[in-house]
Amino acid sequence: MLKITLIVSLSLFVLGLNAQRSTLNAKPKAQPSTANRQPSTITTIQTESGLISGYYNTKTSVTVFKGIPFAAPPVGDLRWKAPQPAKPWKGVKKCIAFGPSPMQPKPVSFLMIGPEFVVPQQPLSEDCLYLNVWTAAKSEKEKRPVMIWIYGGGFQTGGSAAAGYSGEALAEQGIIFVSFNYRLGIFGFLAHPELTAESDHHSSGNYALMDMIAAISWVKKNISAFGGDPDRITIAGQSAGSASVNCLLASPPACGLFQGAIGESGSFVLENPLLHLNTLASAEKEGLRIANKLNAANLRALRTIPAGELQKNAGGFFAPIVDGYVLPATVSGTYKKNQQIHVPLLTGWNSDEGFIFGIYSKEDFAKQAAAFGADSNLFRKYFPSASDSQSLASQISLAVDKTIGLSQYQWALKQNENSKPNTYLYVFTRKPPATGDKKKFGAYHTAEIGYALHTLDSIQRAWEPVDRRLEKLMSAYWVQFVKTGNPNLPGLPVWGSFSDHEPHSMFFGDTTIARLLPDKEALDFLYKSYPGK
Repeated sequence: MLKITLIVSLSLFVLGLNAQRSTLNAKPKAQPSTANRQPSTITTIQTESGLISGYYNTKTSVTVFKGIPFAAPPVGDLRWKAPQPAKPWKGVKKCIAFGPSPMQPKPVSFLMIGPEFVVPQQPLSEDCLYLNVWTAAKSEKEKRPVMIWIYGGGFQTGGSAAAGYSGEALAEQGIIFVSFNYRLGIFGFLAHPELTAESDHHSSGNYALMDMIAAISWVKKNISAFGGDPDRITIAGQSAGSASVNCLLASPPACGLFQGAIGESGSFVLENPLLHLNTLASAEKEGLRIANKLNAANLRALRTIPAGELQKNAGGFFAPIVDGYVLPATVSGTYKKNQQIHVPLLTGWNSDEGFIFGIYSKEDFAKQAAAFGADSNLFRKYFPSASDSQSLASQISLAVDKTIGLSQYQWALKQNENSKPNTYLYVFTRKPPATGDKKKFGAYHTAEIGYALHTLDSIQRAWEPVDRRLEKLMSAYWVQFVKTGNPNLPGLPVWGSFSDHEPHSMFFGDTTIARLLPDKEALDFLYKSYPGK
């Protein structure tokens, strides 16, 4: 197998690990004023826990509800337990500002990630299980389709309060947009033998995934009051959010909660050293190690440690595990047995989801072909290195394919290969306008979000007319997919469904073009030699 030691792909987990390294400062985006806003017919909503009120934007005709509790605060004895129902309240709860973001390292911009995908530095809290709804429906009878967004951040950082995740523009296009918080890091993924013993399902560690299931369940129960259709829900996410969508498709407790899925640059269909699921046993051992480090003799002691101290002192890296309940098996194992939830899928990746700390010389890179034995000539064909520039391009391509592209490609292949629902594949190639060092990131990890969610205005770059056209085009495709399970609209380039025999794909770049996936042979070649597939 080819060993890459100097090219590091920007994986969904690396995003979380690197989030603390930047010294860039950014002012949090101001919350929208409620002044001069006139109420719509559904500004006040009856939810299962009580009445809530939002605010109506006369410019967009969208009503916004922020900070709706979808579960009880997971604090005290509820720390590291499945989310419990929100406590009912009396009167009308004003839901006009985001709830606290999940506990995490100090939120800062880093690398090419600007403030648009970083939550405000305050408030951060364990009490974070809140969701947000954007709707332009005037009556609960409208039954608009629903998109539920799951943010990325390597399962260590992030939150729904980031400006780049606004649902205003997509709600204007006729869907209801929902975002929510889930627990991160040690709060979302700690496993421990005592936690397993107290669980009705004899499992522990996947509290973040349980938060997601609880939020989607809340939407299914309550979205009719917002003018939404509980039977037309699409879950969507990017990076760790996309990997979460992938996990939910392999989770029996999530079955029946949604009818479509969008996954942007992240999945566990193929596991590698950066993207893999621990077993419950190994996660419990890690939990014991952390408890010992914190001088916590038992679970009760762990639950009494202040949240800030846990965040600061626990250390470790946390992500979904095979717990026997939320995830009975690895995602890759579930897909091998064709036991995933079969729904229409829109998925893809970006062409420059890697960055370079250093590179091989063209001669040294060429030597790596020998690791493929009889297939060495195929390696040279797909990843040539006749010149320095060609070698560099091949190394970048290989880094992206090995960590992001290949996994998304296999997800697209396997999701619906033996069933009727369609799958749609994209590759995002547009290099957003940039200056200085940011130019080197090209079509970077997260670059597509502002276009797909129509939130370029939240991102401080010198946008060009091509960017505005692409934003309008991509968001239209995404909205249509949420509405129908098929992204195609009259007047737009036809986006064919993806299969092994007909690898139709859509390339979103300076020009947008539908074509057969050009590097399918290279991806198939890499999959053939992939370890443990």
